[in-house]
Amino acid sequence: MDDITSSAALSKLTPKDFTTDQEVRWCPGCGDYSILKAVRKVLAEIGASVDDTVFVSGIGCAARFPYYISTYGFHTIHGRAPGFATGIKLANPDLDVWVVSGDGDALSIGGNHFIHMLRRNVNIQFLLFNNAIYGLTKGQYSPTTKPGARTPSSPMGSIEMPLSACVLALGANGTFVARAIDTAQKHLPEVLKRAHEHAGTSMLEILQNCNVFNDGYFADFTGRDVSEDNQIVVEHGKPLIFGKASDRGLRMKPGKMELEIVNIGENDITEDDVLVHDETNRGLASLLASMEFPDMPVAVGVLFCIERVPFAEQVLKQVAERKKAQPNATLDALFRQGATWTVTEDD
Repeated sequence: MDDITSSAALSKLTPKDFTTDQEVRWCPGCGDYSILKAVRKVLAEIGASVDDTVFVSGIGCAARFPYYISTYGFHTIHGRAPGFATGIKLANPDLDVWVVSGDGDALSIGGNHFIHMLRRNVNIQFLLFNNAIYGLTKGQYSPTTKPGARTPSSPMGSIEMPLSACVLALGANGTFVARAIDTAQKHLPEVLKRAHEHAGTSMLEILQNCNVFNDGYFADFTGRDVSEDNQIVVEHGKPLIFGKASDRGLRMKPGKMELEIVNIGENDITEDDVLVHDETNRGLASLLASMEFPDMPVAVGVLFCIERVPFAEQVLKQVAERKKAQPNATLDALFRQGATWTVTEDD
């Protein structure tokens, strides 16, 4: 082995390079373990720099993440992780910033920060762990919990309509919206890589099981024996086909702006009648994001992705242009411009 090959082999990263000495403190069987495993794997495969990577979190079970990733990290306050991440990216745009949040943290107290991060298109990866419950505070219903759920905060059943993280992200002019499942250890890393490649806010909703307070909430379409029939993995440029026999597809319902399921091979339906996924089509992405089991399969994968100049790049461009136009400007001059006055002893 020559010196170059030897050096490359020695420098190859593994998931262990991103593992800390901290004991992972989640409930045994929690879906967070699967997500942590996938993230460490992806960080190694993309050759992430330990010194240039930052994980930011708010409050909740998911917020423990920075302790378990051997990079820089900020465990911030409830719902405000997007604000901290925006500040970090503006202060040092070269940093690779990841945000880890839960459905309660991001969509309840943090809802306002969530939508403004998306519309600004801050160049970060936002991982939204959705278990449709407040796990850390012992099982209250969250913004994504379905009506009828009996919890400590809804003993007679929730009467509130749930939010869809993906639909909300699309409505907030997000440029990258995707969905994955915690236990899909082949698919999840690939979507994480796509999110990392995107220049702008990459919002990835990860459906995650809380086996203590909301066990099996997504099992009807995530279980191994039902997943092929009850979820659809979308890929840009490929037909929207699903089912164990790949014999079911999606098309626009004639005369309506909604999707319907068709059986390929029946009633003269062929693969040509099935829609082809276009991840640049926000309208199609909204329809896919809105699909719910049991009426429709649940869509996973990259639902939407377009390019738009990231926030920090635009801010720094403005700063550079202003410095060029006014090279001798000072902060003192800024403070003293316009209507100013001097306070004297007589005043």
